Amino acid sequence: MMNKKIFFILILTATIFSTSKVGTAVYRWAEIETGARAIAMAGSQVASGNGVYAVPYNPANLGFINSSEIYVSKASYLAGTSHNTIAFGQQVTPSDYVGIHLYYFDSGEMKETTEIDGGYTGQGFKFKGFVTRLTYTKQLTDRLKLGGNFKYINEQTTSADLSMSSVAFDIGSNFDTGIFGMVLGMCISNLGPDARYTGVGLDVQDESQEDIQNKTEYFPIPLTFRVGIMNNIVGSGNSFIQRPDHRFTVSMDAINPLDYQLGGSLGMEYSWNESVFVRGGYHLNHDTAGLSAGFGVLYNGIALDFGWADYSILENTWQLGLSFNY
Repeated sequence: MMNKKIFFILILTATIFSTSKVGTAVYRWAEIETGARAIAMAGSQVASGNGVYAVPYNPANLGFINSSEIYVSKASYLAGTSHNTIAFGQQVTPSDYVGIHLYYFDSGEMKETTEIDGGYTGQGFKFKGFVTRLTYTKQLTDRLKLGGNFKYINEQTTSADLSMSSVAFDIGSNFDTGIFGMVLGMCISNLGPDARYTGVGLDVQDESQEDIQNKTEYFPIPLTFRVGIMNNIVGSGNSFIQRPDHRFTVSMDAINPLDYQLGGSLGMEYSWNESVFVRGGYHLNHDTAGLSAGFGVLYNGIALDFGWADYSILENTWQLGLSFNY
């Protein structure tokens, strides 16, 4: 009964806060897929995420680490942009987990132009974004985990000296049904106040040459509801087909953002002896993203993962991740 109540509360909250406001939210860069395993599986990590790398999808994913975990990654994204991650998770008691996840987005150098004939000023500028997540996860039963992220989000434009900062919260759950390896996950992301730009780049002078400090209007942050399902079709435990040395996992997520169309992702992972991994996925109802693929190797607690995704007419993206479990 408690499990049902928790899931109904998550669904009700998403229904109350979700509206259709396409293209109105800020911090869209903070929603870019991250984590090499996640990218290889098209981002379907709400139910299948299994470490500190996956707390952006569902903070309850932190509850799958063993003792301690360090994760670092480097990604090449679209149009010369990039993003990097460093994260740490710790199991502090048999049922309590804490972590920190640092995410950095960099646009690369761009040319500064003016409104007059689009003229190049001879100067360049960068757009930078930072997200700090503090995560706490509680294992309530042997099959149910609840987690939360507290986030500080900041973005800056260098030459114009503009910035915007916010705090937000995520809440998520992971529930092992015990039925043939089926796991359910839910997450509500970016619960927080609206944000606006500030900085000297908005300041102007009136006719008396006095400075006027301008501020933009407030914009909503991208409130997002995710629900996911994962099934270990082949594997050990309560998997449908019992093969202790092999595992085949299928996962699917539905994603309902505040400012975008309903989308989803489908991911698959084959594992041999939980040491060698082959992954693939497909983005559903996405403007440009399609197929994804990747692989991973785990040896003596050290994991190396690679993920690749096809963004059609834009270009391909990739991410390399390295984790240490001790």
